[in-house]
Amino acid sequence: MNGEVRKLFSLVSRNIKLYFKDKMTFFVSLITPLILIVLFLTFLKNVYADTITNLMPEGVETSKKAVEAFCGGWLFSSIISVSCVTVAFCSNIMVLDKLNRSIQDLNLTPVKRSTLLISYFISNFLTTFLISIIVFIISLIYLACVGFYLTFLDVIMLMVSTVCMCLFGSLFASVIGMFISSQGVHSAVSTLISSMYGFISGAYMPISQFGEGIKNFLSFLPSTYGTVLFRQYYMNGVIRHLQTEESVPTEIAEQIRLSFDGKLVLFDTAIPTWVLFLVVIGGSIILLVVYIVLSNLKQSKKV
Repeated sequence: MNGEVRKLFSLVSRNIKLYFKDKMTFFVSLITPLILIVLFLTFLKNVYADTITNLMPEGVETSKKAVEAFCGGWLFSSIISVSCVTVAFCSNIMVLDKLNRSIQDLNLTPVKRSTLLISYFISNFLTTFLISIIVFIISLIYLACVGFYLTFLDVIMLMVSTVCMCLFGSLFASVIGMFISSQGVHSAVSTLISSMYGFISGAYMPISQFGEGIKNFLSFLPSTYGTVLFRQYYMNGVIRHLQTEESVPTEIAEQIRLSFDGKLVLFDTAIPTWVLFLVVIGGSIILLVVYIVLSNLKQSKKV
């Protein structure tokens, strides 16, 4: 057992080093976060600030500090939610080993196949989590500069949400990676996920802005639930501040929350936070089962 554990640690270390060594793969995994930052700095920040100002009733004004904190929280909730998935896809060393046939050499070594597959998943999760946590720390520094309204509980729950979404993203990438067998398919899938995931998860634009049909469809995807989790904990503090310190009516505060996906509504029913966690965790468990089944099927075919 100790021998297999040492082999597992060695493989995990190898996989992580390979990812960070490949500068192009690392850059591709950050395409979506970079797009979000560019969109935010060019026009989204002003659009959302104007939206909040326009929602205020006559005679009620919000401080620039609160608006900056709200917009900053929205930006980083988007970046972290998409990073948990896009980074997982690009840091999937299992696919790279399949493409350059390194996996054939690894299969000839005295390493159990289960150990090899576990090492791919663990390294993928750790890499994704590391980058997501770095973004999270940057978000705390940014909010400390423009306006910090997060409570200690908000910070803890944001970290818990990050762990859950990184698990989901890593398992999702592992399952999809089982079907990739050529460089062209890998490039196409990585590019598609990196560019399109922000739309289907509500990261580029609040889900509330979509049509009713699309909004209901997106509300069935676990990725949407993960994004809303980040939205909630980044927004709770500043919305609470607007209500208690700046006399913003409760109805207006709730309208802001709904307009910016601080709350998920499915068929006119508000989804509680525990259900958001349950869907993300449940989706991860389903993906884990699928990953195990696919691994066993592939092993059976080889035998």
